[in-house]
Amino acid sequence: MVIRTQCLLILLTFLKLFCTVDAQGIVYDLLVSAECLPDLLQGGLKAKNVNDVFILTTFHLQSQAPTRAFRIYNPTDNSDYFDFNMNGKINKVTLRYLKSNGKMGTASFLNVPLADGHPHNVMLHFSGLTHGTPSMALYVDCRLVQIVQDLPAAFKTLPSGPNKVALKIMPTTAQDIVSDLKLVLGESVENVAELQDCTLQHGESLGESLYLVPLVADVLTEAFCEYLDGAKEKTDTAAKCGPGVCFQQSMCIETERGFQCAPCPEGYTGDGVHCADVNECQFNPCFPGVRCINTAPGFRCQSCPRGYSGAELQGVGLTFAKTHKQVCNDIDECQGLDNGGCTPNSYCHNTVGSFRCGDCKPGYTGDQIRGCRSRQCGNGQTNPCDVNAECVVERDGSISCVCNIGWAGNGYVCGKDTDIDAHPDRTLQCQDANCKKDNCMFVPNSGQEDADNDGIGDTCDEDADSDGILNEKDNCWLVKNVDQKNSDGDLNGDACDNCINVDNSDQRDTDNDGLGDACDDDMDGDGLKNILDNCQRVPNTDQLDKDNDGVGDACDSCPEVPNPNQVQHFTLHYITLHYIKFDGHQNTKDNCPTIINSSQLDTDKDGLGDECDDDDDNDGILDEQDNCRLVPNKDQADENNDGVGDACTGDFDLDHVIDRIDTCPENAEVTLTDFRAYQTVVLDPEGEAQIDPNWVVLNQGMEIIQTMNSDPGLAVGYTAFSGVDFEGTFHVNTVTDDDYAGFIFGYQDSSSFYVVMWKQTEQTYWQAVPFRAVAEPGIQLKAVKSKTGPGEFLRNSLWHTGDTKEQVRLLWKDPRNVGWKDKVSYRWNLQHRPQVGYIRVRFYEGTSLVADSGVVIDTSMRGGRLGVFCFSQENIIWSNLRYRCNDTIPEDYEEYRAQHLSS
Repeated sequence: MVIRTQCLLILLTFLKLFCTVDAQGIVYDLLVSAECLPDLLQGGLKAKNVNDVFILTTFHLQSQAPTRAFRIYNPTDNSDYFDFNMNGKINKVTLRYLKSNGKMGTASFLNVPLADGHPHNVMLHFSGLTHGTPSMALYVDCRLVQIVQDLPAAFKTLPSGPNKVALKIMPTTAQDIVSDLKLVLGESVENVAELQDCTLQHGESLGESLYLVPLVADVLTEAFCEYLDGAKEKTDTAAKCGPGVCFQQSMCIETERGFQCAPCPEGYTGDGVHCADVNECQFNPCFPGVRCINTAPGFRCQSCPRGYSGAELQGVGLTFAKTHKQVCNDIDECQGLDNGGCTPNSYCHNTVGSFRCGDCKPGYTGDQIRGCRSRQCGNGQTNPCDVNAECVVERDGSISCVCNIGWAGNGYVCGKDTDIDAHPDRTLQCQDANCKKDNCMFVPNSGQEDADNDGIGDTCDEDADSDGILNEKDNCWLVKNVDQKNSDGDLNGDACDNCINVDNSDQRDTDNDGLGDACDDDMDGDGLKNILDNCQRVPNTDQLDKDNDGVGDACDSCPEVPNPNQVQHFTLHYITLHYIKFDGHQNTKDNCPTIINSSQLDTDKDGLGDECDDDDDNDGILDEQDNCRLVPNKDQADENNDGVGDACTGDFDLDHVIDRIDTCPENAEVTLTDFRAYQTVVLDPEGEAQIDPNWVVLNQGMEIIQTMNSDPGLAVGYTAFSGVDFEGTFHVNTVTDDDYAGFIFGYQDSSSFYVVMWKQTEQTYWQAVPFRAVAEPGIQLKAVKSKTGPGEFLRNSLWHTGDTKEQVRLLWKDPRNVGWKDKVSYRWNLQHRPQVGYIRVRFYEGTSLVADSGVVIDTSMRGGRLGVFCFSQENIIWSNLRYRCNDTIPEDYEEYRAQHLSS
């Protein structure tokens, strides 16, 4: 028996050498079972000293929509390690992967047509795992597409522990199927290619090499064991105890026939001659999350994890490991004197192994950042609002209630609002419009549009018009058209096309007359035919053109300087003379040349802006003494003696919108948030690498959707602001892309504006001309002052995280370096006070504040217009948009100023 065992051990050693020399490759069929992945990716590859790994897949794909072929991920928190995505519409393959530094990386491959319904073979080659230059290469149908000098962390070593690595494959449909998915280790690219019937170079087939191993094994086993049996007969009678005969010399027992070895000691397994250490850790004796260290013999458990208390455990042998388990008891942090570290007067919730801080207790209001304070309104009155609402003291001293971020309702009753679109997840016990249940709970749609009235909002309805054709394939997804007739062959069927016989996928309609610009001979509806109109998209019946450059003053970026091509290359001298205040208005046209007033508000229309007019309403009473500064009232009647004249009580600017709901109570020209009138600004107008953005405006101008994977672009409203508060909900409604989205403020022209932009993963821009641009994940606040204006320099400068000379300055970056999450809603809140250069932006995920820029001071733009921004990212939703004129300087500005003056 001993000799037979020795035979097998020696044979195995020999076979191992044989496999290493002649057939290094190992093939795992991941469609049959993916159970090998955790062991391999959590240290197995490193232990095997594997330098090359291949993933082979074969699939049929018909869908043009962004599709994930497969992903390797952490099922505990659903975060990705490696993700293979295809976008058939633009023939793009994207690899998203966790880098060794913990950040997400992206590699994009253009012009890779895969979504044609035909079978395609894809091979991914990861090399340099142990030595050499780390890289990954993509082969499609036996053709090398591209090599990237980077290596996903998944093929080095992932975190250990159970339920940390899993594989998910594209769901099988009638048209889309993954028919093969293999993992191959330790082979040459030539041999692996033969598994997909490709011949890259001469070399032995990997499949043939592996097939030989079992055949050779059978022959060698028989021959080897016959040889050793013969050797046993010759030496058996002479065998005696001695050093090296048994595993330990004390285990050797002499017998009449020679010797025998005692059983292996505890913690080992074998025949007494050869004893191997038992890995007790395979029986999980340690507490979940605690590292088990296998020793020879025995094992040891490390200390209990944070949030638990208990002793370390160590022992020897399988029986001990099976019958003894490490015990770790949860620590209740909330019982401490400091409320578990949560702010006073708030709830501390103990959880297993940790704790979390909750809302303020009844009678208090606030959050974990600002603290929990007694629930009273600012004027000392009792707070009537819901516990999840803020009390607002209006201009006239009355009280209104506004639900907090992440909650929705009428303020007196608030319910959870998962997608932060101002509509609660469940119907509330109140009658206001915002008390009704959200018809798309997880996708923001502040207008609650429902074309087919089926109770499911268009945004989350797979067939929004109920014509039996899914939105993805419907050329009129909001209008029933079973025939799908499309006379001009653009993206819009005749039933919803505003130019039935002219290709105009953008459906732009400047004058909103139902006739698209592409087929409208008077695009702006001012009564002048396009061919005769010097501002074709801006109404200007007077056709004024001061500089005689053929571009009317109403749409001329420099009305007094001839520039027929509208190129904004200003000299420093010109900027100094004409834009010294940087409020976006040249001095020769500014109604307050020496005072910052980006809005150019002139209530009495006397040519003098309110900011520099000492009698705004021209009623003969100076503003300082006038109890209705914006409404003529020579009698100054004030029946209740509250300091506000009767002529403007409740409606200070007399625009017939009460102050409580007026977004600008002191500006009669702005009453409600409305982006229905907007300007499209293309920031990279040259080239055809991508397409221009496609903007869709909903909810009476309070929601914007951008549908295309596009070049950088802006949608900018026409209203200019001085001091402003701007907020909205940001949501990326896809899982296949990872680029930039955000919003802008202080927009003065296409070369001068502020932008807040958010990138999901780290990525180098695919066009290295004019310079290499690297985007880092996270929220970024930038000041754009571009010398060149729209083009490749500004494009790469916007992509790059950092300063670029004469283009973009990075004012602040979220130090967390965390990208946005797919299909998650975020709320932003911006405060801009250009008169002192104050900027502060906050981001919320649900009810939690996740990013805060703090006070940032910059005076590059002294006010301007508002809008949204996208760069190579599709399916972005900006929902529940709100702006409000506000020139009040926040309290933290004075704190910031005092702190910096003292330092």
